[in-house]
Amino acid sequence: MEKGTTTAGLAKVSALFDPGTFAQIGSLIKRADGELTGVVCGYGAVDGKLVYAFAQDSDRRKGAFDALQAEKIASLYAMAIKNGAPVVGMFDSAGAILADGSTVLSAYGTFLKTVSDASGVIPQIALVSGVCAGLSATVAAMFDMTVTVKGSSELFVNAPFLIGKEAGEATHAAATGLSSVLAESEADALAKVKTLLALLPSNNAEGVIAEEITDDVNRTVSAEGLTGAELLGQLADAGLYLTVGAGYADEMLTAFARFGGVTCGVIANNAAEKGGVLTADGAKKAAKLISFCDSFSIPVITLTDSIGVQVSAEAEAAPLAAQLGKLAMAYASADCAKITVVTGKAYGAAFTLMGSKALGADMVYALPNTEISVMDPAAAVAFLWNDRITQSVTRASLEKEWVEKHASPEAAACDGSIDDVIDPAELRQRICSAVYMLLVKNGAAPVRKHCNLPL
Repeated sequence: MEKGTTTAGLAKVSALFDPGTFAQIGSLIKRADGELTGVVCGYGAVDGKLVYAFAQDSDRRKGAFDALQAEKIASLYAMAIKNGAPVVGMFDSAGAILADGSTVLSAYGTFLKTVSDASGVIPQIALVSGVCAGLSATVAAMFDMTVTVKGSSELFVNAPFLIGKEAGEATHAAATGLSSVLAESEADALAKVKTLLALLPSNNAEGVIAEEITDDVNRTVSAEGLTGAELLGQLADAGLYLTVGAGYADEMLTAFARFGGVTCGVIANNAAEKGGVLTADGAKKAAKLISFCDSFSIPVITLTDSIGVQVSAEAEAAPLAAQLGKLAMAYASADCAKITVVTGKAYGAAFTLMGSKALGADMVYALPNTEISVMDPAAAVAFLWNDRITQSVTRASLEKEWVEKHASPEAAACDGSIDDVIDPAELRQRICSAVYMLLVKNGAAPVRKHCNLPL
């Protein structure tokens, strides 16, 4: 394809940008045989925001990967990092040019290192609209967010004919957590990518920015009895949010939403799914989002409603302990603003692991009628008070007494485990207030020359 010809790759990448803003980089780079390399690179504006992008071009040797692709993409990344702007990678390649031998293997290494070096510096969004196989799938998995398209995305390391046809499908990638967002069409995928770009900062030095909003931060909500997505729909600005990881570990909801104009990551137990039980996959899903948010100083809102940790031999083999440890480390090591609300049950390790003050949360609230207990009240009574059961004292009455005396949010507030028990109608207001208060949070010790001595 000659310069000036509209190819599949050029059409895809141009569709991402505001009309008339896309400019190519390295458009005339050719292989020794005179053919253009199979990737289109460039920059432009997406809703007025500087963005860099590359698109593997199925019209040029089916997007086959080679050393020139790796060099071209590395040059694009160097510009993106220097100018502090996100990168969108569009994957659609039949694989490597096998005749290049070890050269192409080293090229994959360059590609992997390029993406690794940019991780945590600028946001990286992968859009898999065609085939993304082998080491290219590994590269796509290293991006912060991966968007796939139903019916057209193929994302796999080992070919489906070797391990089963469903392994490469977009729905399979979503079910295994490899895909962050599953789109219905290529147009929907581009819209999702643009939404992510609008929500995320351009780089890790930009800090938290409050966008102008039309929704009232003091708007009252109906929060009682709601779980997961229903509750988030009540709390977020204009009720809008973008779920990431849907279809994978659905007992844990992870999403992006704005609160008072500030983009926040949301971690929420979905009590409608297995009682919001903490699973290995759910813990891994939450830890990944927390780590990403901390890299870019995005506040994390945690909505806790869980009956506890999963109990099964399968869970232990995950291994459950290691994944719960990763979740704890993600919360404990994150310096971003962390706000937690107990909205329902918080039994046992779920209370500790889901963004507790002990793990470094800045503010922890609870709604009235929530239950914060060292274990399920029924189990607590059976374990500790079984001898109190008589003809006149029933098990149900003892469980009620346990909840009132040992599992109330007021009891947790007495020892400082939570900061306040708040009116459900004020939940959005209190979250937005805490987000604003923590906008310029600095986890480091304040710098001073010396103390000011009293005279």
